[in-house]
Amino acid sequence: MGIVHIQSRGMRALRRLIPPFTDRFHAGRALAEFIKPESSRGAIVLGLPRGGVPVGLALAQELYAPLDVVVVRKLPIPGNPEMGFGAVAVDGSLILNHRVIEDFQITSTQIDAAVRSVRTEVSRRAELYRGGRPFPEVGGIDVYLVDDGLATGYTMLAAAKMVRTHGPRRLIIAVPVSPADSLESLKEHVEEAYCLLAQESGPFAVASFYVDFHDLSDREVMETLAAQEEFLRERENIQQFAVT
Repeated sequence: MGIVHIQSRGMRALRRLIPPFTDRFHAGRALAEFIKPESSRGAIVLGLPRGGVPVGLALAQELYAPLDVVVVRKLPIPGNPEMGFGAVAVDGSLILNHRVIEDFQITSTQIDAAVRSVRTEVSRRAELYRGGRPFPEVGGIDVYLVDDGLATGYTMLAAAKMVRTHGPRRLIIAVPVSPADSLESLKEHVEEAYCLLAQESGPFAVASFYVDFHDLSDREVMETLAAQEEFLRERENIQQFAVT
């Protein structure tokens, strides 16, 4: 496994190898320690569900910032659902990886079927996680987009393009692991990107960097979002008590 240090402006990744993460929350703690962000009321953390939400929790707590979701989902390759040939965002926008489509000879019929299915699932998740609430107001503030790892980067790209339309002050990607080329391909779409482990070459699987990488349930996602809401309420109560 080759690990590279990304030195491009606004991008940071570690060169050294680190042990596997215990779970996604552990990865988030390590990521928050790496970034060392300053707490700010002008920031929000948006996790890509499902795996990005528990990673984002640690960063949101470090920032004392809200934790919410930006619902995007990859388009799975027929017969190989762990890989994707693009992604769909909650606003309906679609991004396709034409190289993968060509390599795997994915037909237009298969593309259309996958897009319909994924759009339905994205809408379901958005309604469930957000309970009818509108997309959070991110205009003029820093937005951290967090996932448990990148593969091709197309799901993160879909999230970044969607959020960009809402006018954030800065768009920042934060992931524990990624192939180096996927991270590099995203740099023109964001102001900053942070990654603990950028793998330069060889086979890559996000799951290989975690001891516990179970498929998160919808309930776990909602419990994690609720945990940050409670964390912020408690902090607000402490601050009010200190003032009085």
